[in-house]
This record gives sequence, structure tokens and C-alpha cells, in this order.
Amino acid sequence: MSEIIQSGEHDYKAEYLELFEKYVNRPGKDRLLDWMGKTDFFTAPASTKYHCACPQGLVMHSVSVFNVMMEKHFDEETDSVESFAVSALLHDLCKANFYKVSARNVKNDETGQWEKVPFYQIEDAFPYGHGEKSVFLVERFMRLKIDEAMAIRWHMGGFEDAAGYSMSQAYEKFPLAVKLHLADLESTYLREKHTSVIRNR
Repeated sequence: MSEIIQSGEHDYKAEYLELFEKYVNRPGKDRLLDWMGKTDFFTAPASTKYHCACPQGLVMHSVSVFNVMMEKHFDEETDSVESFAVSALLHDLCKANFYKVSARNVKNDETGQWEKVPFYQIEDAFPYGHGEKSVFLVERFMRLKIDEAMAIRWHMGGFEDAAGYSMSQAYEKFPLAVKLHLADLESTYLREKHTSVIRNR
């Protein structure tokens, strides 16, 4: 089976690590980064076939979310760059060791021949949820502030299975949660179009 090809030449891992080292300064960050380096976080896709379904897609998406948050939502008087970095760069930590490359037969439209084509599929060995799983994984190594934990927990917004009164309360009380959700939406649906190397079938 052929491997999924790398899209582009940009080193998103290096950019991610540069942002993390520059803006995140709290106990446990080195242990967290060490653990992340032992997973596929820095090579994993961000989805199976939609946005950033490519090698380094997860870090590409995380960096994009941070950039959108800073460009659109940062208030120097009330916001913390560190909290923005923690929330954006770690909101999808739950996707580490979450996808695997498999193959399926697809008919080549030009030749009419069937070919084995690689694709991503989910293999969730630790089904703890989405946002709450990211919070759990971060907290094993580094403490989160309450607004950071809320932001990461509820970043999926209405796409979250448990969305309802609790999410509404979190958004009302913690502006960071709203800002992360908005940045995640913009990155996913506006800025990350055509970032998938997987055919959307």
C-alpha cells in the first residue's frame, strides 16, 4: 500500500514547537511535550477526510486556530497570550494516537482499474470523549486554568454530543471558550479548505 503523501513543504511541527516554547511557561510543559513526542501528534491528520486530512494536519490545524484567535479575538487588557496558546495548541490533543492509515479499493476513473488507495480511519483506544479527553490528557502533565479547561472542553460547540445547558453556561462565564470555538470554526471551514490529501468519498 502506498503511503499518504505529505502535502506542502512547510514544517508545521517546528512552527508549533516554536509557539509552544515561546508562549507556554508553566510547570509540566516539558513533560507534556515529551509525552506528545512519543505519540503521533506531530504527524497525525486533523480529520479522516475533511480539513487537514494529511501528515502534520493536526499541528497545522492547531497553529491555524492559535493564529485566528490572536488575529480576531485577542484583547490586550483582558486576555492572556499564554492561555490562548495553551487552549489553541492543545484543544485537539485527544486526536493523538487516534487515526490510523488503512487501504481500500477505489476504481480509477481514467483506467477503469481497481487500485488500493490509502485513507485515514479512526481507531480510538481511549474513548473518553473529545474536549474532555484533551483536558484529561493535558492535566496528566500540566495544570490548566479554569477558563482554559472550559475552552478546551467545549471547543466543539454544537458539534459536541453533550452540548446544551452546561455549554451555554461555560460560554456565558468564560469568554476564552467562545473565542476558541469561533477560531476553531473559522480555521476548519474557511481557512483549511483544500488541505486534505484524501479523496472525500
